[in-house]
Amino acid sequence: MKKILFFLLVSSISFAQNFTRKDSLHGGLRFERTCFDVLHYDLNITINPDEKSIVGYNEITFKVVNPTARIQIDLFDNMLIDSIIHNSKRIEYQREFNAVFLQFASELSQNSTEKIRFYYSGKPKIAKRAPWDGGFVFKKDRQGKPFIGVAVQGTGASLWYPVKDTQTDEPDNGATIKVAVPNGLMNVSNGRLTGSEDLKNGYTRWDWEVKNPINTYNITVNIADYVHIHENHKGLDLDYYVLRENGDIAQKHFEEVKPMMDCFQSKFGTYPFVEDGYKLVETSYLGMEHQSAVAYGNKFQQGYLGNDLSGTGIGLLFDYITIHESGHEWFGNSITSTDIADMWIHEGFTQYTEIVFVECQFGYEKAMKYANGLRNNVQNDRPIIGQCCVNNEGSGDMYPKGALLLNTLRHVINDDEKWWKMILKYSETFRHKIIDTPTVIAFFNSESGMNLTPIFNQYLKYTEIPKLEVRKKGSKVSYRWVTSEPNFEMPVEFIVKGEEIRLTPTQQWQKLPQKIKKWEDIIIKNNEVFIEVAKVQ
Repeated sequence: MKKILFFLLVSSISFAQNFTRKDSLHGGLRFERTCFDVLHYDLNITINPDEKSIVGYNEITFKVVNPTARIQIDLFDNMLIDSIIHNSKRIEYQREFNAVFLQFASELSQNSTEKIRFYYSGKPKIAKRAPWDGGFVFKKDRQGKPFIGVAVQGTGASLWYPVKDTQTDEPDNGATIKVAVPNGLMNVSNGRLTGSEDLKNGYTRWDWEVKNPINTYNITVNIADYVHIHENHKGLDLDYYVLRENGDIAQKHFEEVKPMMDCFQSKFGTYPFVEDGYKLVETSYLGMEHQSAVAYGNKFQQGYLGNDLSGTGIGLLFDYITIHESGHEWFGNSITSTDIADMWIHEGFTQYTEIVFVECQFGYEKAMKYANGLRNNVQNDRPIIGQCCVNNEGSGDMYPKGALLLNTLRHVINDDEKWWKMILKYSETFRHKIIDTPTVIAFFNSESGMNLTPIFNQYLKYTEIPKLEVRKKGSKVSYRWVTSEPNFEMPVEFIVKGEEIRLTPTQQWQKLPQKIKKWEDIIIKNNEVFIEVAKVQ
């Protein structure tokens, strides 16, 4: 598995939600999960588009961490278990919701390497609105040919194949994905294509290999009548698989990938999966960050299906899905959260990559304009951090509010050279690792030499953003922070009578040394930090 860096995080926030045994079986880390470490997945399946069905097996190679005769593998309970084989013999199992508990005939020895072959079949859940709900998408292209994909983030990879369905364990030695589809169609999965074989039964099997560890929800299939476009940019393979009718438009539209890669590699380090290459694969749903096979369904438009999520016009200068989902290669795929409760580590950092790309391409002012536009998407409905160990995500604010937190930190640190070194070091320090929120906070505290914990906590654990209250009595002006997080301090820029000064308000009233005759003589610079400013009497 990836090296997991985390502390036990027990949130002080009360969630008005009841969780079940099914939730804890999916999200929890009990002995039956922690006693073994997955080394490799070998997925070999046939997908029948007419029946919307899957049949095949996943061979799972794992190392025994602690002696055990019982482990947990996950598979949604609407999928059938045909048999589970270990050392050429069937092994017993019990199902509880989507968890499958395998009972070996004798205890497996510590440090031994074992293999099981898990045969299964069935009709996987179909998504109603992918990628926002998990499942398969069975559609047709304009020629009437099958156009099939899958997206299962949050829902879980066990929706369609047997797997240790937790973000805490990625196969150390990658995976092979072999998918047989009807002749005339192609399957595109993660990693590199190693070959194809006509099975002489109306199906062709397409074989893909992933060298790097991979998050299980990232393992994917994409089935269509694809054409392949290949380029190499400064030593990095760029591959595009699009519907046959879109070959010409894709070649031109995806030119944006090259400056994106230049920008991201300069800010976040070398592309994390060079051995597996980089692919954009056209899908019938909007998009998903499938590692080394990024799902693309933005219909070759700028913005987000032709719209600007920032409302500023800046969002129409680039293809949102290309930039956002590719940013996940660094944040989400390379750096992964231990639990989906901390999914802001994926989504907040990745939405921040959009701001970074705008700055690389169009300059700082447009980047800040884009960032400020994202404020309108923040709902402040629930905390960004969800509840651990029960497969619970936090608020969708993890996207814009998470990005604005990072932009705020940049300006709190107030040293761009230092900031970009920190971001690069963060990406490289935790490259191919699994981490949690306390690990992120500890890193930025250490590298900045500042106590940023209260700032992180306020944005991540509470709904409201920091409110700076400014009070004027006569010619005297006082200011303070109003926050839920105790001991909150954060510097902010004031412009007093045309002079810019940097002050550090606390939760206690402090007085401005200058005398102010009228409110117009004092301006709070809040276009670079995500705060609320309130004038009070």
